[in-house]
This record gives sequence, structure tokens and C-alpha cells, in this order.
Amino acid sequence: MRRRVMSMLAAVTLAAAALAGQAPAASAEARPVEASAEARPAEASADSRPTAPQPADTPTEFGSDWHDPITATPPVAKPATKSCRVALAETEFRDFTPYEGSYTPPKGCGDRWSKVVLRLEGKVKGRQFDRLGYLHIGGVEVLRTSTPEPSPDGIAWNVEKDVTRYSDTLRADQPVEMLIGNVVDDTYTGVIEVKATLTFYAAEPHVKRQPATDTPDRVLTLDQGRLTTPRNSERIVAEVYATGSGGGCEEFWYLAVPNEVPYSCKADGGPYREVQISVDGQLAGIASPFPNVWTGGWSNPFLWYVIPAPGAFDVRPLQYDLTPFAGLLDDGRPHQVDVSVVGVPKGQSGWSVPVNVLVWQDGGSARVTGALTGHEDSEPDSSTTYTPGTDEYRLDAKGGHRLTVSGYVNTSHGRVATTVTRDLTSTSTHRWTEGENNDALKGTWTDRQTVVSGHHTLRTNRAYTMDGATTLDADNRLRTVIDLGDRAATGRATGSGRTAWTVLDDTYAGDASYTANVPRDQRHAVGISRERYRLTSPDGCYDRELATAQGALTVDRRRC
Repeated sequence: MRRRVMSMLAAVTLAAAALAGQAPAASAEARPVEASAEARPAEASADSRPTAPQPADTPTEFGSDWHDPITATPPVAKPATKSCRVALAETEFRDFTPYEGSYTPPKGCGDRWSKVVLRLEGKVKGRQFDRLGYLHIGGVEVLRTSTPEPSPDGIAWNVEKDVTRYSDTLRADQPVEMLIGNVVDDTYTGVIEVKATLTFYAAEPHVKRQPATDTPDRVLTLDQGRLTTPRNSERIVAEVYATGSGGGCEEFWYLAVPNEVPYSCKADGGPYREVQISVDGQLAGIASPFPNVWTGGWSNPFLWYVIPAPGAFDVRPLQYDLTPFAGLLDDGRPHQVDVSVVGVPKGQSGWSVPVNVLVWQDGGSARVTGALTGHEDSEPDSSTTYTPGTDEYRLDAKGGHRLTVSGYVNTSHGRVATTVTRDLTSTSTHRWTEGENNDALKGTWTDRQTVVSGHHTLRTNRAYTMDGATTLDADNRLRTVIDLGDRAATGRATGSGRTAWTVLDDTYAGDASYTANVPRDQRHAVGISRERYRLTSPDGCYDRELATAQGALTVDRRRC
């Protein structure tokens, strides 16, 4: 797989280098992901492949155009209140020059909003790789995204995102910076056209269920790695838009093998990756990175032309509750905050880790005091077992880490103690043949966190799964079959009350093949794909399923 994707990787490396330099009614008895058969990472099987019936007019193979990219992700719920729209950017990307503009808050919708929705609209045609991009407002990263690969005739797509949590930034005039690093030449002809807007929905307390949203009081960024918080901060959450791309093999970090193993992606410790955040040199948070697959991934863009992999167009940030450190951070001095990725070979780039810090303040105090009271860090576990063979090589890998941090703050409403416990695990089996013409990976990553703060408990259990294989036969026919899963269960409890769970289950399955190393019109590509996105919460449910064949949308089914 690696040898066949190196040309794409080289192009994506340029984008990564530029990015790196910038700055449903669930019952009360519902259980977290690992305890629910419905949400537990599933074993991939032939039965999980797309099997939707194909309409009579479905193409027999991919042509010069196909359905515009679409995802099963639910649209952002919008309140029935007065709205105001503001333009952020409208530009074309041909190279690695960022767009620079300005933002002015809307007039007529007040300065406290029930919802703020970012919408990105894009168009591209011709030939182009997948490209990574970001959008910053006042230095705050509000969107990290990637692009679909176009048809010769052209495609259009859009992304919507709830950005209400960045309201503090949006209340003042701000500079805007956006970049989707691109290369346009005689071969790669796709110019990426984008338009970004913000729509603000006014907070109207008399409208049922539409009060002003409980958003952070401040949104901060790091100043050369230093963070200074308000002295009355009582809750602090960092978010990191971590993406691996370029820098050798870090786009495909889950395929890495130890240096002594014969495979083209190498890292001293193998495939284990963990994104850590520290405060003044002390480990403050850990997280499993999401195994992103961009729209050229796994050597087969025909898998992703219509339905991208989960999260490809809207990268979800990793979140770290730093509230146990609030007593330390509230001293009025700048503190060093660093983000690092465990497992990346020394001296190798390839990860972008921009940081936003969300702060809730104690309105009844000018100064909040407190202390860090506990810090338990297990020894990180990462191991690999290599099994050579005459026809196939195999690497089994596993890893894990556990961190518990405790602290308290003295607020105007009393002392509040917070304990954050996070537990990471990963397992994978990687098989390949000589020359890597057959290359397969099956992996599971889990990230479980419990935050107990005062009388409130928040549990978040995430599980990511990948089961894919690429083969290249004697006729130069390349086939990729892959299943992906993004699952999460979030439970909230107050006092001795029962936990209310929200459960997410986003799954993708695809099977596509084409003749490699021939002109585009001789590839005779075929492919089917399917995504089903299910979300249940105490407020209701959402369930949508999409299926495609040869670029045509064959199923668009909603069940809730």
C-alpha cells in the first residue's frame, strides 16, 4: 500500500507542512460503548459490505462525473429565532498562499446567540489530490477540513458546523485566515473554490427552549506555547485539532512497523500513537487520535468520491479537561502548554496540533484559588510482535495508557473538586506480502474518560475501528475493501440521579477496484459504498443511511 500511495503522500506533505506552521430517546439504563452490543466495535465480515439494490440506471462503471459528495451526518439543528449572516471568506486556492480577510460581528442579532453555524461551500473540477485546510478567526481554529477529489466535469460540496462555543471570539472584529494548500499545474488542474459564512441565531428567552447557550466565557490561544488564563477561571478545557499527514508515513500512522521489520512505513515503536498535553512540563491529558482517512486514502479514491470516510470534511478536535490545573493556572502568570504525539520517530514532522483553550469564569469572584491534589500516571504500554512468513508478514500491536488527575478550586459557590480519569487502549493486526501488493489492517482504538466535578459526572467512551485490505493482482487490478467505525457513548449524571446517555454509531463500508497505472479513461473503475449514521439521546434520535454504486447515489434512507 505504501509504495502505491507515495506520490499522493508527497503532495499531501506540502499541505501538512503549511498547516504545521499555523498557528433519541435512550433509556436511563443505557450503557457506554463497550457494554452495548449495538455500539460495540463490530467484527468486519462480508455481511457488512454494501448490498443495496442498484437502480436500473446505475452506471456499470465510473464515468467522467458522479454524484456530489454527501455524508449521512445530521445537519446542525437551527432555532426558530431571528438570524443574521456574515461572510467570512470567498476565494480560490491554487497554491499555499493563505487567504487573509477580516470579520465584523453581525448587527441586529445582539451579542448573545442561541446558535452560531459555520457553513463552508466548495467547488472543484478537473484532476486534483485531496487537500487539507483550516479556517482561523482571531487566531482561533474553528474548522479543520479536507477536500474531496473531483470529477473531470466538476463537483460541489458543503460542510456545516456548530461553532457556538467560539462566541467570545465572535463578539469583536477579528482577522480571518484560511488555507487549503493546493498545487495547480498542467497535470493537477483542480482549482479549489470556497465560500465560508457564519449564521447567527439570536437568543430570545421568550421562545421555548431557545435561551442563550451556555458557552465558554473566554476562548484563548497559546502565545508561543504560553497560556495566561483569567484569575477567576473555574473550568478550563483545551481542544486540539490533531491530524497526521505527510512527514513520511504519519498520514498512515496505524500502518507503521518497527525499524527492523520489512515494510515501507517505519517507526521505532510501531503504530502506537497518543496525543498528550502538558502544563509546565507535567502531563495533564492524554487522548487517542482518530484514524482519519482522507479522500485519496488506501490507494483508492473511488471509495470516497461520493461518501467520504467519517470525519474527513469536519475534523473533530480532541478535548482535554484541564480543570484540575485551574488553581495553578489562575495565578495570573503565563504557563507553558505543550502538545506532543507519542510514537512519532524522532525529528520527523507530520502532525499538526493547533490548540484552543475554552474557559468558564466565576462571575462571583475576581480571583479563584485552588490546587492540584492528585496525579497518577500509569506506565505507557506499547508492544509489537512480528511474525515473518514465506508468503505473508504479520505484525500484532497493542498499546495503552491511563492517567488520573485531581484538583480543586475555591469559588464563590464553594469548593469544587474535579477528578479526570482517562484510559486508552489499542490493538491491531497488520498483514502484508512481499512488495506490499497485498496489504491489510484490522485495528481498534478506545478512549474512555470520566470527569467527576462536584455533584456532576460526565463519562465519554469512544471506539474507533478499521478493517481494510488492498490487493493488486497480476492484471494490475487494484481492489480495496474497507469497513470503518466511529462510535461513542456520552453519559451525564447529577448527584445520585441516573445517567442519561447519548450514543453515536457512524459506520462506513466500501469496496472499489480499478486498473492501476493506466490513463484515467482506461481504469474501468467500479465501486460501492455505504454510510449509516445513528444518534440516540434523551431528546430523540437520528438515523440516516446512504449507499452508492459507481458514483451514483442508490439509497438515501431515514429511519427517525
